[in-house]
Amino acid sequence: MIVRIMSEGQWRLADEKLDELNKVDSELEAAVSAGDEEAFRTSFAALLDFVRSGDKLPDDELHDSDVILPPSDSSLAEMRELISGDGLIAG
Repeated sequence: MIVRIMSEGQWRLADEKLDELNKVDSELEAAVSAGDEEAFRTSFAALLDFVRSGDKLPDDELHDSDVILPPSDSSLAEMRELISGDGLIAG
């Protein structure tokens, strides 16, 4: 699975990590739904850190992304507009 973080690049995550990725995404969705700024910041940072723990792809290689995440400086209000009932990551 290829995940892009806007303005940072792309990472390859093993398909076996999808369940864990969805768990972190669900925590983010709950924080955004609750309007909890502190929980939002914590869970969004955890999601980005999880993705960054994968294999960083070279910037000069472009791959189709399975997931595109907003930049790390996104606000709670911006995230509310992006998150659907499935969070940022479908599945």
